[in-house]
Order: sequence, then C-alpha cells, then structure tokens
Amino acid sequence: MTHRICRTPFASVYPAYVAKAEKKGRTRAEVDEIILWLTGYGRARFEEQLARKADFETFFAEAPALNPARTEIKGVVCGVRVETIEDPLMREIRYLDKLIDELAKGKAMEKILRSPKPAAAVGAV
Repeated sequence: MTHRICRTPFASVYPAYVAKAEKKGRTRAEVDEIILWLTGYGRARFEEQLARKADFETFFAEAPALNPARTEIKGVVCGVRVETIEDPLMREIRYLDKLIDELAKGKAMEKILRSPKPAAAVGAV
C-alpha cells in the first residue's frame, strides 16, 4: 500500500519546511539549498516542480541526480530510524525531513550537506 504522503503535492508541504526553518532563525534560501543538494534540481526545474504541484513520488522520481552522500544521513525522524526504512521513496522523504530538522536545530550547513572533511595537509609538521 502506498503511503498517503507519496501522493501529496510537494508544494503543499514545502511551506511547512520553510516555516519550520524560519521559526528557528534559518532561511528559505537554506531550505532550498538543502533540497537542491539532495535532489540535484537546478533552481528553474525546482520552481517548475512547485508550480505544477508534483506529488512527492513524482518530485523524487524526476530528481535529476539524487546526491550519493544522502546515504550518510542517519538518525530518527517521526520515531523511525531513516537508515532502516526499506521503501526507497519513503526513505528519500525522510532524508529530507531529517535535513530540515537538522537545519531547524541550528546545525551548520556544511554538516547538514555532508561536506567532506578537509584532508590533512601533506607533510604538515
């Protein structure tokens, strides 16, 4: 059985992501950066998805390049450990939920976006 959220328009949930972030002093631009990082959408295609009210299933199915670093996202969202979610679409949705939670909790963007740790300088003393 397909979960109800899969058929929900992404554009109807997006304002809640922005509101959650803004309530904690973060910005819509940061929410957008997270979404674009996760999905590989460019600004224009992302705005197009919002305008046509694509549901979550379509939004993720049409994502140009899901970020391979998303598998490093670990933790609990809605009482469920994201890394153990078997349904691929539900896992993608929960990855996004987790990233928005991290933003709202004040985590630095480079940590949210799983930026690689800087390599130690070769030959450093």
